[in-house]
Amino acid sequence: MPQVAAGASLTWEETKEVSEYIKHHGILQFINLYKKNKDTRDDEFKWGDEIEYMIVKFDDEEKTAKTLFDSHNLMPKLNRKELVDLERTANRLWSYEYSSYQIESKPGKPYGAPLAEFNKVETNMLRRRVEAREFLKPDESLLTVTSFPRLGCSNFCYPAAKPTPEEGINASLFLPDEAICQGLDRMRAISISVKLRRNQGLSINIPIYRDKNVAVPFREDLVALGSDGKGQREAKDDHVYMDAAGFGLGCCCLQTTLLGRDIIQARELYDQLTAFCPVMVALTAAAPVFRGYLTDVDSRWIVTRDSGDDRTPGERGVEPLKEDETLMRSGRYGAVEWYLSKEGQRYNDLPLEYDKKWLNSLMDNGVDKILAQHIAHLFARDCISILSTQVYIDDEKRSDCFESIQGTTWRSMRFKPPPADSDIGWRVEFRPMDIQITDFENAAAVCFIILLAKIIVHFNLNTLIPLSKVEENMMRAQKRDAVNKEKLWFRKDIMSHATDQPIDQEYGEFSLNEIINGKQGHFIGIIPLINSYIDSCNVDTETRSTIQQFLNLFGGRASGKLLTDAAWMRKQIINHPDYKEDAVVSERINYDLLKSIDLIARGHQPCPDLFGSHLLPKIP
Repeated sequence: MPQVAAGASLTWEETKEVSEYIKHHGILQFINLYKKNKDTRDDEFKWGDEIEYMIVKFDDEEKTAKTLFDSHNLMPKLNRKELVDLERTANRLWSYEYSSYQIESKPGKPYGAPLAEFNKVETNMLRRRVEAREFLKPDESLLTVTSFPRLGCSNFCYPAAKPTPEEGINASLFLPDEAICQGLDRMRAISISVKLRRNQGLSINIPIYRDKNVAVPFREDLVALGSDGKGQREAKDDHVYMDAAGFGLGCCCLQTTLLGRDIIQARELYDQLTAFCPVMVALTAAAPVFRGYLTDVDSRWIVTRDSGDDRTPGERGVEPLKEDETLMRSGRYGAVEWYLSKEGQRYNDLPLEYDKKWLNSLMDNGVDKILAQHIAHLFARDCISILSTQVYIDDEKRSDCFESIQGTTWRSMRFKPPPADSDIGWRVEFRPMDIQITDFENAAAVCFIILLAKIIVHFNLNTLIPLSKVEENMMRAQKRDAVNKEKLWFRKDIMSHATDQPIDQEYGEFSLNEIINGKQGHFIGIIPLINSYIDSCNVDTETRSTIQQFLNLFGGRASGKLLTDAAWMRKQIINHPDYKEDAVVSERINYDLLKSIDLIARGHQPCPDLFGSHLLPKIP
């Protein structure tokens, strides 16, 4: 074992030394969890959410808005309050995120099965926002914005920090190392390991929004920024170029975790919810701007996908494979690549890389082949971050080695076994949504996912289509105005489990409006199914009203009556008096946009384009 400080993250070189040990014991830890919990049953449905925030500093005189590198000062204050205020802890918990301008919150305890629990969600989120704001100065705020519009531009952060293209962790033309979380060693370890394992810097290219005054071709002069002209070589014509993990991992997202009744139901929910990942990417799109430019995408999907790509040139297929390397079709971040239920195997049409020794070890210990292939596929990847105290542990009592790989493989869905020494059961995490600018929208999105899970179980729905089509949907869903302009592959008859016709006859292309609101004689629609389910439940007036407001939001977006956050942001930018039809989001445009977002989120400014006549509660 390398000699490192207790509790410190191993360096990439140290991690490589114990890589096989971590994988071997990670597999053993999963086997122990599986044997202990394979027959566990939880009849009480539970669920929760995770919200990521950006800390922003406004200068009302200079008309600037900057990311505030202050999570390492803010988090201890929030954590101290958790220790002394047990009542509050039961409602709200806080943790670090990847960037030094980000923090994350979640409920202190999970929500339960009754639909009346939906009445608590927005209030809980509002209280989290208010609580964190208690520790901010008057010129600081906490925003739920997916991507900071001018991240990586000059003068984008406070305190001021400059990138170091020739050295440091990022070695970026745009992002200084100070942008990485300064309160948690793990985040820096991930950044270093991704870059070193990849054996070269990251290269992210997002298509530019083609406005009237955008040059043809659009290409920035990046040579003067340094790094031996690397950026100039890697940047594509008509694309916005980025070169650090922070551009993707520094985006904010919204996640929902739900508990399966048992391992079988959790695997079925994992599969059935997979079809809704691209649907929700389109409906929650909230990221039209990257590195100060309007782009031709509305979501963070490509940026986050490419930010977590630690594959070597050989694994990516751009150079010959070296010894012990395997061609890998995707990086650590991406869409689901393997269905876990028995019914899903008919639609597993993507190649799956794994080491047979891990597959055999799992199967020899009673794990069925379907699940064993999923776990072995996770372990085709190396550990990129682990603490010195997490390597040599009791495999019966802890699962740190397993989690070190599971937790750094970011798919649109995550299948989560019960934690060691816990009474929590088998869970599913829904991960692809952009964070929304208001707590109302975030509450609506979270509750919509829970309603999807409930109708999947209640009506025994079948949304399965080939995973290659889901992956194609993800790319369609992140495009500009996908909610109105794109069609997604979706199953034609989600009430049927029949397999008496060819697979390619089971699905077709549907608009988001057809999927969500339905079309008579064509598709039943998700919201009509939810309403039918609600009608079958004994729901009080308040709960029905809450649910209806949430359904109106997504029904309105799918029909085009309401804007997504991305479409609203794009409209604000394009209509700004300083906008020059050149796709550039200036400091003043950025300030005005984020100032409006702050006022809207705190209920001080109505926004009929986003909510219609719905009014948000005012908070300080």
